Amino acid sequence: MKLSTQIKPISYLKSHTAEIVKTISATREPLLITQNGEAKLVILDVKSYENWEESLALLKLLALGNRDIEQGKFRNAEAVFAELDNTETV
Repeated sequence: MKLSTQIKPISYLKSHTAEIVKTISATREPLLITQNGEAKLVILDVKSYENWEESLALLKLLALGNRDIEQGKFRNAEAVFAELDNTETV
């Protein structure tokens, strides 16, 4: 969580919902909600959430690629380009 993230108790959420929506929509900064002093949820605007989902999907692809490399399931670039060169001349 970024240091600029605001932290508010759940009682604040209950009594200031419209204000929270307006602020988060304008600033795109997440709001951390606590209950009994413990972090319970994070409120994000939709665009920030979509960006987070895209980033997570890219990280998953990188992890899958790294796993394939560790398992030896890859070909070096020279072999791939050589194969492409051979198919272009056919």
